[in-house]
Formats: sequence, structure tokens, C-alpha cells
Amino acid sequence: MPLILASSSPRRRELLESAAIPFIAQPADVPEVHTPGETPTEFSERLAREKARAVWQSLPSTDGAFVLGADTIVVVDEHILGKPTSPGDAARMLRLISGRAHLVTTSVCLVRARSAGDLPLEDVRSETTRVIVSPISQEEISEYVARGEPMDKAGAYAIQGIAGRWIPRIEGCYFNIVGLPIHLVYRMLREHGAL
Repeated sequence: MPLILASSSPRRRELLESAAIPFIAQPADVPEVHTPGETPTEFSERLAREKARAVWQSLPSTDGAFVLGADTIVVVDEHILGKPTSPGDAARMLRLISGRAHLVTTSVCLVRARSAGDLPLEDVRSETTRVIVSPISQEEISEYVARGEPMDKAGAYAIQGIAGRWIPRIEGCYFNIVGLPIHLVYRMLREHGAL
């Protein structure tokens, strides 16, 4: 049985498809609420785990499939920038990342569905990439927000879209910024016999 992706993200789907990793998508409905005292990485890892578990628990008890949950966050000065709630919120986030570096962390959780005689599996790992952003003018921010591209993206931008013009350098995995550290996921799937 193919991998089950616990996500509705078209970017995560495209990354798995481009890496020739067979999967089916079954989105998880998990509230993304930060718990006081959680570090950004703890928050991202918890959400990835909760998403994977939510789909895992909905499967038949003898299924034996693997479920992959993922969560991507953008962090500036230890502040988590999630998906913007409004155009004004998107503009605020873009002003925060303009002309400076920030971190993008994607956490992934691989869970094996219940199968007779199997020990449960839950493997959670994270990848962090440093992103350097050039100064972005208010006019550029307004035009970008008006296009709607920032609205469903953590940190209010997509590196693979228009915002790529403002990112001269990254340190780490590019695919991690898009939404799934594909090399890490592939390695995890191979280690656990899912591929």
C-alpha cells in the first residue's frame, strides 16, 4: 500500500510526486495552536505528530500502511510566523522578514498504522533552513499581497513563486522551505521499509 500523506498541501504532493514516491493524500484536521513554553521546533514537531496520528487513527486496525504528517513554520527572533489571517497580516509578516535572515523548519512524523503483531512506529524529525531575504519595498509588498500568493503560506511567502526574487541565498535544504525536506523523508521511508 502506498504512503498516506496527512496533508492537503499541493506543494507537498508535488514534491512527493517529483521524487517518485507513491502516496495517497488524506488531509488531517488539526488545530494549529502554539502551547505556551513550546519552542518553535517542539511546536512544529507536535503538529506533525498530531496530523500523522489523526489520519493513523482513522485507518482500519489491520491496514499496516505508513502515514506521513508534516508541518512547516517560519521563525523570526523566536517568533513563529504561521499562515497569515488577512492581507494586512501577510504584509506585516513580509515587513518582518524583509532585509534579514529567518529560519524555516519543517517537521515530519512517520507513523505505521496498526497491524497484527507489529510494534508501533512513530518517528519524528525536523529540518531547518536559514533564508536570507533582501529588503522588500512597501510597494512590492502591497503588489505581492494583492496577488494572493502569500495567503496560505507560512511566513506569507512561497520561495518557488514570486518571492524567489527577494531571496539571494539559503543555507540548507531548498525543498524544506517549499514544505517537505524530501531527502529526509526518503531516508526515513527507506530506514523503516516503507519503500
